[in-house]
Amino acid sequence: MVQLIRAMKFGAALLLAAMMLSSASTASSAETGIVHLRIVKAGFIIGTGGGTGTLTYHGSTYRLKVGGIGLGTIGIAEARLVGVAYHLHHVADIVGTYDVLGASVAVVGGPKVARLQNGKGVVLELRGQQLGFEATLGLGGMTISLH
Repeated sequence: MVQLIRAMKFGAALLLAAMMLSSASTASSAETGIVHLRIVKAGFIIGTGGGTGTLTYHGSTYRLKVGGIGLGTIGIAEARLVGVAYHLHHVADIVGTYDVLGASVAVVGGPKVARLQNGKGVVLELRGQQLGFEATLGLGGMTISLH
């Protein structure tokens, strides 16, 4: 009976260790990257925008292409944003449509802060300056592809 209890304790310890190692490897396999974006947006009621950027990931730099449409946009603006991409497992995870809900107003030289997420779980936290005038209210989005 004592041997059975010892064997069960040993088995439980092995199972616990395996679970800890598996969760540690999953968490550590998700990486971060540095993102630089330049976006130009213009419109009245329906806005269109696009731009370029880079992702620095694992010591390599990848070119990005940015597109997007926003509802309720009035004006023209350029934003230069820098930030971090979280939850990257592969460089291709950056690709996708990033959705944003909210309202923002920026006038010449205004600061811009955004937190976006795509369908693969990649989160972009971006900060930067916006030049020009743009008032956006409602749902906006951005699509990123590798260029």
